[in-house]
Amino acid sequence: MAATDNKADTAPQSSNPAELAQFAKHAERWWDPAGPFAPLHKLNPVRVEYIRERTARHFRARNPESALSGLTCLDIGCGGGLVTEPLARLGGTMLGIDLVEDSISAARTHAEGQGLDVEYRMESAEALADEGRLFDLVTCLEVIEHVEEPVAFLETVCALVRPGGLLILSTMNRNPASLALGKFAAEYVLRWVPRGTHDWRKFVKPHELAAAVRRNGLAVSDVTGLNLHPLQGWNARGPAVINYMMTARKPADG
Repeated sequence: MAATDNKADTAPQSSNPAELAQFAKHAERWWDPAGPFAPLHKLNPVRVEYIRERTARHFRARNPESALSGLTCLDIGCGGGLVTEPLARLGGTMLGIDLVEDSISAARTHAEGQGLDVEYRMESAEALADEGRLFDLVTCLEVIEHVEEPVAFLETVCALVRPGGLLILSTMNRNPASLALGKFAAEYVLRWVPRGTHDWRKFVKPHELAAAVRRNGLAVSDVTGLNLHPLQGWNARGPAVINYMMTARKPADG
């Protein structure tokens, strides 16, 4: 997501210049597994597997290894492409968008080095909606808790899903556990993420997110917690204690 010469002066209302600057500060280290985005590297296989499984089920894919084959896919707030690239390997025709210019540059460079055909644009979801773009699959992971106007932003995100398509979101629950562990412990004690990465007041409870999605015409089909097991690592099972993922489908025309 981006800074002043990276579109912050002209960013859409859903963005927050301070949040964009925070990501821009570390953009060159997106693909460093020991860098500031190390927690996302550890979480990434679980997120991708959740998307693969939900997409394969919804679109009735015959081959799980190419579950996104033939689908047009949008990854909103793609950062350096940590999720965009694996989805491209699953066969999706991928467009990744972000408002941080340096993140988009990092994503393009890494995809080229991997020989992957992925389109990246320094663009907002609002601009794509204004173009009338529609996608079979829209992913928006760990973004909603960073935007300025989440209700308006989510309306835009839902509008980008094609009738019959799928929306997959992830964010953080707002409760005492997320304040203690997702904010203070992660930023100040364990130092998993840089200080100031999150504003706990912007975390979204699952029922709040589900209600907003339903208001925009989609049906929520799944809410699954992303939980850290002391021995097994991250898994997508159980209640939405802190991190969680949500799947919603848009009814087909007619």
